[in-house]
Amino acid sequence: MTAAASSGASSAPSARRRRPDPDRRERILAAAAELASRRGFHDIGLADIGAEAGIVGSGVYRHFPNKDAILVALLDRGMTRLADGAAAVLAAASDDREALSGLVRDHIRVAIEHREILAVYHREIHNLPEEQRRALRRRQRHYVEDWVHALAPLRRDLADGELRLAVHAAIGAVQSTLFFRSGLAPGRLAALLDVMAHGCLGVEPSRSEFVFTQPL
Repeated sequence: MTAAASSGASSAPSARRRRPDPDRRERILAAAAELASRRGFHDIGLADIGAEAGIVGSGVYRHFPNKDAILVALLDRGMTRLADGAAAVLAAASDDREALSGLVRDHIRVAIEHREILAVYHREIHNLPEEQRRALRRRQRHYVEDWVHALAPLRRDLADGELRLAVHAAIGAVQSTLFFRSGLAPGRLAALLDVMAHGCLGVEPSRSEFVFTQPL
């Protein structure tokens, strides 16, 4: 065996060990969301996040160059989940009422299943670097537009500003649960939020029943 071949063989295992572990990256993001939702993002350090994820603090740097990068990834994930959910709802809906109820109910699912990420989004988006903050705000506006376009044919009595007020009120009603623990079972909480959000919109829910079940 040549010296070059020997060197290549000995370096291969080391390269494999240094390859980022996607599961570890997920644990870091989950740990950051949990800690930040409880204590605030700027009151936690990389060592705290690593300890929560079961990773030494220096190991976090293999996946994120700094704490701001974790925040950007976390908030981007929350917005991506909402945008992807809205796209799926709109593609499957047969009419505007079904589309609107689908948007409401998907947002409720996110608010319950990914409560920590949405709570961090609300509290920390203003702390992002300007470029990333503007990009997320732009995606957020597009998401709201999806709701407005679904609501407009159902509430022709409302002016454009009134439509947007109704949408923001409905989203706010759903997200009110991010900042306190109601003690309600998830299914009951989802059902009440569904009624309240549709009430803000002034639209009867679609005929399809909303049955909320958390994933196993």
